[in-house]
Amino acid sequence: MRLFLLPISTRRTLIYCQRLNVTTAEQQGLLDKATNRAAALWAGWEKKESGWQRKVVDYGNAALKRIPYEEWGLKSIPPLSARRKKEELSGKELVEVSFPSSLMPENTVPEILRKLGTERQKLHRSRMIYCFIGMPITAPVALIPVIPNLPFFYLVFRAWSHWRALSGSKHIEFLLDNKLVKPKPSPILDELYASGKLRFDDTSKMTPEKSPEDTEDPIEEMVLHKSDGTRIAEALKIPELDIELDRAVWQVEKAIQAAKELKEEKKDMDAATSKPREKK
Repeated sequence: MRLFLLPISTRRTLIYCQRLNVTTAEQQGLLDKATNRAAALWAGWEKKESGWQRKVVDYGNAALKRIPYEEWGLKSIPPLSARRKKEELSGKELVEVSFPSSLMPENTVPEILRKLGTERQKLHRSRMIYCFIGMPITAPVALIPVIPNLPFFYLVFRAWSHWRALSGSKHIEFLLDNKLVKPKPSPILDELYASGKLRFDDTSKMTPEKSPEDTEDPIEEMVLHKSDGTRIAEALKIPELDIELDRAVWQVEKAIQAAKELKEEKKDMDAATSKPREKK
């Protein structure tokens, strides 16, 4: 497998794993087969022009888009099986980490990987438990005829999703603890990021502008935009990366906009409360 570190903004990075050796159908476990079957069923529903299946797909896709991009990134990393652990420890597989050296120095790659790999472990573990607790509560919905038990299946999916993200997180931690990662600057990524609307200083490192009112913390800025996902996916020849970047860009743009609106609202409130009262 190969890991990619793809900056989305001046503060946030997407981690993505490219599976170099895809398992055959005969080597797939029960969980993989169930996942593929569910994906095929969902794809069939997406072809429906109307009906409850079409509505479920529309609402479902909207919900899937709101699942944090960090979770999707961790889910792309395969769980650490006993066989994989043995192969990685034996030195047969040193995991390459591709990144744009124009935006992140090579010596910071292990630190960034560890942060991305471990900061959400507690969250995924707790929410996975909540999903398991909720499953028996939603089980009676299955008694309703015709319509499937969507709340139950949603909790099953979310439990699986959190488990996969947690497994990917632990895999990264294992690789770092055993020094099995090999940072490798990517000329392709450097060229792709450089061709965007980025600002560079004399040392060719990204430097976000600072707000005149706030000289301590730099303003978070986007380094990727909606159209960049397709460009990067095509250049790296990883078609599935397009949707991952599109989702990440959409979420980060919304988060930055919300933060700006909150800051402006706070500024207005401070100005209103500090304004001297008029004398009668």
